[in-house]
Amino acid sequence: MSTTQYVYAYPRPMVTVDAVVFTERDGRREVLLIQRKHDPFAGAWALPGGFVEMEETLDAAVARELEEETGLRGVALEQCYTFGDPGRDPRGRSISVAYVGEADWRTQQPRGQDDAADARWFPLSALPVLAFDHRTIVEYAVRFRFKELLP
Repeated sequence: MSTTQYVYAYPRPMVTVDAVVFTERDGRREVLLIQRKHDPFAGAWALPGGFVEMEETLDAAVARELEEETGLRGVALEQCYTFGDPGRDPRGRSISVAYVGEADWRTQQPRGQDDAADARWFPLSALPVLAFDHRTIVEYAVRFRFKELLP
């Protein structure tokens, strides 16, 4: 690890990761969401995720955030797309690398922890309003994983 600090005259975006974790229950697909404990969007539902630490890989960051916010661990996740439209995060310029995976709801029972007030599975056909651009991310992940559109 280098102790050199670099300062550039160019603005730098925040880098985040988001986990889109699906399950299937009674013949219907569901997605894991967390209820945000803090602003922005306190009380709103969102995908589990957060900021990438400076010395952390993207894969490690998404696994850490998923476990910290929901308690789920050992979920196989793969990168599906990078979202970076300006204005997607009211805190500033943010680029998020989205990951997709699947878990068994019978063995992976989420619980809200860390900065998540709650965590639970939602049917894709009955999603709440989502924070940030997370509905767009879920829609993309459904097409990526299942080659179909969100119901």
